[in-house]
Parts: sequence; C-alpha cells; structure tokens
Amino acid sequence: MESQGPWFLVILFILGLCTAAGGEKPSACQCSRLDPKNRKNCGFPGISSEECFASGCCFDSQVPEVPWCYTPLPKEESEECVMEVKARVNCGYPGISSETCKARSCCFDDKIPEVPWCFNPLPVKECHY
Repeated sequence: MESQGPWFLVILFILGLCTAAGGEKPSACQCSRLDPKNRKNCGFPGISSEECFASGCCFDSQVPEVPWCYTPLPKEESEECVMEVKARVNCGYPGISSETCKARSCCFDDKIPEVPWCFNPLPVKECHY
C-alpha cells in the first residue's frame, strides 16, 4: 500500500491556492438581503470573518444555528436589484422586454422561470454590514 501523504499535501496546496485567489468581498446588499434560513455554508468551523470575506463569501455571526460564513446573493448590475427571488415585487407584465422594464426604472432578470422578471428595486441604504 503506497503512502497517501504526498497526495494529501498536493490537495491542501491546491485548496490553499483557491482560497488565496478567492473572490472579492461581496457587497453589503449581497449579504444582508439573504434570509438567514437560506444561507449555504461557504466556510469551515472556526473560520474568521477575514478568511471568509477573502474567499468571496459573507460573514455574520449574529444569528445562531445557521452558517456564519455563507454564499452571497448573486451580484447584479445595480445594487438596488440584489434580492432574493421571493422579495421581488412585480413591476411589469408577462413578456416585458429588458428595455421596457428598465425604462420603468425597474430591475430585470429573466434567469428564473415563473417569477417576476421585471421587479421593483430596493433602496440600497437598507443594506449594511
């Protein structure tokens, strides 16, 4: 049986490179507008806020029994449009174009079927770290 030591070190090195490359710190809206019960773990037990943010994840240790380091909401063209799908309030009609929606000063995202694609923005001042 051959030693697993070298492969383990290679895997740790690759994981370290991925963490070092990390992503940019998510915006406050990407983190604070996510319902804590919908958080998806993005870290490991004992991760610091600095390590979490360096990985491109959100960190909030205020809510017990949910992940403290978690995947942020997707980045949008405008911070006002960053929100969970369930928070969308319809601002258009079925089949509305992106251009018509934006002309109404609304957000447009057609990636998810059967939800409003044209929806009202939310004030950015409500976002906080």
